[in-house]
Amino acid sequence: MSRFRVRRRDDEGTLEVRWRGGARRRYPYVWLRDNCLCPGCFLPSAQARRSLMAQLDPGTGVAEVAVTSSGQGVSVLWPDGHRSDFSGRWLAARCFSAASRAATQEAIFMEERELWGCEMSARLPAFPFEAVLSDGAASLAWLTSLRRHGLALLHGAPARRGQIERLANSVGFLRLTFYGNVWEVRDKSDANNVAYTAGPLAPHTDYPALTHPPGVQFLHCVRQAVRGGASQLVDGFAVCEQLRREQPEAFRLLASTPLNYVDVGTDLCDFHVHSRNPVIQLDEQGRVQRINLNHATRDSVLDVPLRAVRPLYAALSRFSALTESPRNQITFTLRPGDVITFDNWRLLHGRADYVDLRSEQEAGAGNTDGTGNTGNTGDSGDAGNTGDSGNTGDTGDSGDTGRLLEGCYLDWEVVLSRLRLLRAGLEKETRRSASAGRLPSEGGPAGTLG
Repeated sequence: MSRFRVRRRDDEGTLEVRWRGGARRRYPYVWLRDNCLCPGCFLPSAQARRSLMAQLDPGTGVAEVAVTSSGQGVSVLWPDGHRSDFSGRWLAARCFSAASRAATQEAIFMEERELWGCEMSARLPAFPFEAVLSDGAASLAWLTSLRRHGLALLHGAPARRGQIERLANSVGFLRLTFYGNVWEVRDKSDANNVAYTAGPLAPHTDYPALTHPPGVQFLHCVRQAVRGGASQLVDGFAVCEQLRREQPEAFRLLASTPLNYVDVGTDLCDFHVHSRNPVIQLDEQGRVQRINLNHATRDSVLDVPLRAVRPLYAALSRFSALTESPRNQITFTLRPGDVITFDNWRLLHGRADYVDLRSEQEAGAGNTDGTGNTGNTGDSGDAGNTGDSGNTGDTGDSGDTGRLLEGCYLDWEVVLSRLRLLRAGLEKETRRSASAGRLPSEGGPAGTLG
């Protein structure tokens, strides 16, 4: 029995498909012709269109439409004699109704976010480092949390260099920047970046001096400071919505005024980078898509009329005050072996100033607690405490004593690609397991860190 019936609607150039359940969907002739799946028009091995736009007639009609002999698809004969066949499942997944289009876009891009404030401290998503490297379900849970919440903590990584490369390679590949594939966040003499000092860092996003800043950041704590160095994270999307409600004019200014950002120096090579990005970047529907804010690299060149300078600074000041507000921040101290992963387009991150062991020794103060444990800051209620006692961050590198985090970037395209592959794999396993009468593997343990 056929799953549906079909009818031509030549007056509007569409094919109407009526499913047995009563649903009716219409598909434009030109769209059907453009998406013919025959071997001459489509290359299955690349999942790519072979036909040329120059060959497509936007006003095409049809010569004949019919349900396929199997009853599971639609066959279209075109005026030039070409024939295209479409399965009912393929058509159902590409419906033109507003609700279906929205659901399809969400399934592809996973734009649904859960906004948060300081309450996230009590439920910071946390996952075992080795589990996300070895188990598909655990990796899917981690990346899903990273996308939805904007952050996830991994605990139990070896406290030595090279671990974030292992993690990044399990996802795809690293984003190369002028600071290299992997960079070290530590107190450096003659630092080429304010992050490479022991001073405090206000909440910011990384690299707005690039036209397309990195989407995701990993930071692995190899050694922690003797005192200080607590990390702060802020949900920038939540802050934007607060600003939109409370001061709509400030929101409008930050969303419509491109600021100049600059980064000059030497690392992987010499660099002199400029960009123009608004602090709040919106998509075509007016939703916040990306935050571009780093006061350290915001250029002194300000391309606005004289009368607009003070209102712009007032808007910047208000936005920054919201990011500094305790109700919008979570604060925690990474322990050696912790890896914090976060959305650099959405979250702003900051750091308290710190004193490391080298500074203490140079000052003649020695170890403040007498235990020799340079990784434990003694911060009670630390949301970054993994409970991995004894992990002191010993890298085996003779003479290395200061606070050390390794960092790297990935692009969201790479992360979302892995997310889709993991999700498709788990769905396939679920269908196979269901047909065999058993449940799929649930993977490694995952949960929240209280």
